[in-house]
Amino acid sequence: MPQVMEFKLPDLGEGLTEAEIVRWLVAVGDVVAIDQPVVEVETAKAMVEVPCPYGGVVTARFGEEGTELPVGAPLITVAVGAGEAPEAEPEDSGSGNVLVGYGTDHSRTARRRRVRPGSAAPAGAAAPAPAPIATAPLTPAPVAPAPLATAPLATGPVAVISPLVRKLARDHGIDLRGLSGSGPEGLILRSDVEAALRAPEPAPVAAPAAPVAAAPAGERVPLKGLRGVVAEKLSRSRREIPDATCWVDADATELMAARAAMNAVGGPKISVLALLARICTAALAKYPELNSTVDLAANEIVRLPSVHLGFAAQTERGLVVPVVRDAQGRNPESLSAEFARLTELARAGKLAPADLTGGTFTLNNYGVFGVDGSTPIINHPEAAMLGVGRIMAKPWVHKGELAVRQVVQLSLTFDHRVCDGGTAGGFLRYVADCVESPAVLLRSL
Repeated sequence: MPQVMEFKLPDLGEGLTEAEIVRWLVAVGDVVAIDQPVVEVETAKAMVEVPCPYGGVVTARFGEEGTELPVGAPLITVAVGAGEAPEAEPEDSGSGNVLVGYGTDHSRTARRRRVRPGSAAPAGAAAPAPAPIATAPLTPAPVAPAPLATAPLATGPVAVISPLVRKLARDHGIDLRGLSGSGPEGLILRSDVEAALRAPEPAPVAAPAAPVAAAPAGERVPLKGLRGVVAEKLSRSRREIPDATCWVDADATELMAARAAMNAVGGPKISVLALLARICTAALAKYPELNSTVDLAANEIVRLPSVHLGFAAQTERGLVVPVVRDAQGRNPESLSAEFARLTELARAGKLAPADLTGGTFTLNNYGVFGVDGSTPIINHPEAAMLGVGRIMAKPWVHKGELAVRQVVQLSLTFDHRVCDGGTAGGFLRYVADCVESPAVLLRSL
């Protein structure tokens, strides 16, 4: 007798309490292997494929694509022992699953196999059942969304296996329960859905006009997912942190010349962001008050021993702040490589939650958007952020003469609880001095 196991949305780490279903990777009736990814979800920090710890036949899915589920809500039910599930790899093969609380160490290359009515079983495997077992899915907790309409097996499931066919029908408003399948044993194929799309629609029945409540005009964008977390974090920063901003213009001509000389000798290229990051870590060593956080519960300022440097990166999903660990021990070449690696992962939506948390100071280069200055909001619970505007040619008095120089505006937003204006001004002035004369940085190394 197969045992129906309920798999719930696991703890994805870093204090995350919910996730949005982006894409189902299995359908009801699929045979899944232990630790096979069954759904792709989007948390407030990253896109994650969630592997299932059970092997067997999927009997129910909970939640449509686009639905937000809390941690602990049912995701799928699996009939363990119904059909032949692909065997898991040996435990020492190393899968790299990092979800909190479970996950075996086998290869993730094994993909799902589907039970198609009338199809032959693979060599060496028991023949799968022609249809999912007639075992009803476990009753979800009250807080969980109801299972999909096609999921319960005891009421006669729709004979559809392909998720592409389901998506095609859903996108065009086709009720699969009203279709007769032309495939083996009534299986609904793509051609059946396409034929239903070509069929003439019945004439609409006129209905009396009903009063429509006036709604505000304009597009409505839900504050959820990454956008919602950014909104909450920035609002919390404004509520809790008494911030202040100071700024200064600096002549970056010598810094740009130094970068050009470093890149002219060959080897990995050094970015301007990496040079500014190296200057920041040196400045934080002189002014450690700005590499700190405030513990409200203990009413204490906590000065942190390591600089975990966040940097703002704009992606299609929105603004994210990847973190370079132990930046104080990295040279410009190492910083450039780490910035490039994390930026690539951010744009691909593949940053792990750990890559986006734990920062102690943030460097925000908004000059890439073609703007000169800004008053950035501190990345809570950090104590400061350095903003960098665009570097552009401007008239500048250099050695007593008016000249065209490469000028940049630097702005420092800081938590006034951790230090006063003298410390903040000293930090910013040191950064500006290093930008104007990189030799100042060499003297402090």
